[in-house]
Amino acid sequence: MAKLILTHEVTGLGAPGDVVEVKDGYARNYLLPRGLATAWSKGAQKQIDQIRKARKSREIASLDDARAVRDSLQSKAVVVTAKAGASGRLFGAVTTTDIAEAITAAGGPSVDKRKIEIGQPIKSLGEYQVQVRLHEDVAAQVDVEVVPSA
Repeated sequence: MAKLILTHEVTGLGAPGDVVEVKDGYARNYLLPRGLATAWSKGAQKQIDQIRKARKSREIASLDDARAVRDSLQSKAVVVTAKAGASGRLFGAVTTTDIAEAITAAGGPSVDKRKIEIGQPIKSLGEYQVQVRLHEDVAAQVDVEVVPSA
């Protein structure tokens, strides 16, 4: 078992600054090469404190605030424009960055693109549902409509 400090959020494992114990292969082959974690050491406690402090400043302060943001997000119509062929198939795919920009353009709050989860890649015109994780316990279902650009 390897003891690591997460530097990025890993779904199902933890948030930045968490100290986790994972199997050696998972650490060696996935977390460390992708820069999602660093090796734990006694001197790394200062680094953990800095990561947690930065995360607290970015995070939505409380559960009530997260619920309010969720309600405002779910009530907004989010429209993403993309280049598409005659059959409605996109040239490329809609990314989390595109969705985050569309939420802001629709008058919604600024959302971190890493908090947006798309089930299947969006590669054609139509309506889709994406999930935005606002807090550990609060997630918003956002309806996204993909329309062709002029």
